[in-house]
Amino acid sequence: MIKESTRESVDKLVRAQRKYFRSGVTRSYDFRMKALNNLLKLIRNNEAKILHALKKDLNKSEAEAYTTEIGFLLEEIRHTQKHLKKWMEPKKVKTAKTHIGSKGYTIAEPYGVTLIIAPWNYPFQLQLAPLIGAIAAGNTAILKPSELTPLTSKLLDELIKEYYHPDFIAVVEGGIETNQILLDQPLDYIFFTGSVPVGKIVMEAASKRLIPITLELGGKSPCIVDETADLKLAAKRIAFGKFTNAGQTCIAPDYMYLHKNIRQPFIDTFKEVIKEFYGENPLRNEEFGKIVNDRHFNRLKSYLSEGEILSGGKYDESSEKIEPTLLAPHDTSSPVMSDEIFGPIFPVMEYENINEVIDFVVERPKPLALYLFTTNKEIEEKVVNNISFGGGSINDTLMHIATPYLPFGGVGESGIGSYHGESSFVAFSHNKSVLNQTNKFDFSFRYPNAKHGLKIIKKLMK
Repeated sequence: MIKESTRESVDKLVRAQRKYFRSGVTRSYDFRMKALNNLLKLIRNNEAKILHALKKDLNKSEAEAYTTEIGFLLEEIRHTQKHLKKWMEPKKVKTAKTHIGSKGYTIAEPYGVTLIIAPWNYPFQLQLAPLIGAIAAGNTAILKPSELTPLTSKLLDELIKEYYHPDFIAVVEGGIETNQILLDQPLDYIFFTGSVPVGKIVMEAASKRLIPITLELGGKSPCIVDETADLKLAAKRIAFGKFTNAGQTCIAPDYMYLHKNIRQPFIDTFKEVIKEFYGENPLRNEEFGKIVNDRHFNRLKSYLSEGEILSGGKYDESSEKIEPTLLAPHDTSSPVMSDEIFGPIFPVMEYENINEVIDFVVERPKPLALYLFTTNKEIEEKVVNNISFGGGSINDTLMHIATPYLPFGGVGESGIGSYHGESSFVAFSHNKSVLNQTNKFDFSFRYPNAKHGLKIIKKLMK
């Protein structure tokens, strides 16, 4: 069990980081680049330890852990270092005709002391990916790992202490009580990744001090397969997206709509793909992940009775594994169709007209992701233009998150704000506007004693 942090220790840490930030040391380009280099070293020099912790906490295979946690971060850091100087430069803006003689520009200014709260499903990557943005923008950072992945949490604490001074970056371990203490601090920015219910608590706490926030939440992300899709390729890409990390991915396809003309052929193909990926008995496959704890295992197990099992459905309580499962739900209002599943259970429904799917999705909270498999451009445009979602892919799953050139974030209940690449730098920066006015001449008509002042102003501002 991870011990809760004390209010005294957290108060002291926040004061120390605020003092360090006010010294101005974090603002220089050289300091930020050095800090990013240290993060590269932290990851590269401790790859074996990171893989071990992820294996113990979530039974992640080496290939999956490297791809989704380590490699992702290395690429993000390299991209940030390549573009950081340009991002930091003041940006000139055009001069309005009412401001002739002046010059305007914006400066990306760091917020100050930031708090980054990470979830348990990708406990290493989702803790450090936002940190890249915080460092790049010139902030200090307090990291709060999830207590549900204790080995990764402990490792993060050890590594951050080894590579950074706590006045700059520090880890605070603990559970709900520690989160409450952290959220009661006079912070300058909060970045939270996790569930919608906890996101609401974070937003409420931030509102009391008017602290700006980014919320990366979740929701029920739909996957749509129409009759023009390449069934084999679609099955492989959907299975990859759904069953990576045993379905414990915030942007995993949550439920699937199949066109009635390809429903059975697709299901048959999907079953074969599951066998190709995980063998005849996925529960005994060491490469297939476990459910994080008993509570989530039992929650997922209860969903199995809410529909007809089309494939899979077996589970092993001793290893906390549930095999990849296709399920035809009895009722679209049941928990498996109203809760975010966050596991390897995949509800399957049928449609005849794409408008049925659009109506179903838009009547519910806006999803974090959407996936559409089609070669019909008309269908693609109709879905993209009529459904609001955070981000997504056409003819693929998950991969939109892997490019630093696309911002990643939700909309409505699936989140507020976005990050990755330049968007991470923007998320952790205040865009400060500055007008530099000329002293060479003055527009006297703006003053209250000016003759014909209003007449001139009206002409200029038409």
